[in-house]
Amino acid sequence: MRKILQAWHVICRHKYLVTIAAFLLIIGVLDENNNLMKRYSHWREIQKLKEEIEYYRRQYEEDSRLLKEISSNPEELEKVAREKYLMKKPDEDVYVFEEELEENE
Repeated sequence: MRKILQAWHVICRHKYLVTIAAFLLIIGVLDENNNLMKRYSHWREIQKLKEEIEYYRRQYEEDSRLLKEISSNPEELEKVAREKYLMKKPDEDVYVFEEELEENE
């Protein structure tokens, strides 16, 4: 009984510290919906999605610029058709060179 009373006096003396520790334990680990680990994983996922949004935004701008050039300039249309889709005129030959990446050992 004496040890329980001593523990109670320690808790009463440091009630703010005990309360803060209990709060951090509940928020940090025990809470299923809002614990810190889940918040961090959600934050990481949000950062990845923001990077993905930026990538697709840049891709959209580049594709819009290319579409505008293709629709206004027939020579640009031919250039894109030859480079991207490997199209050719009937009397031409197309050679495709593939580069092999060397592994540094």
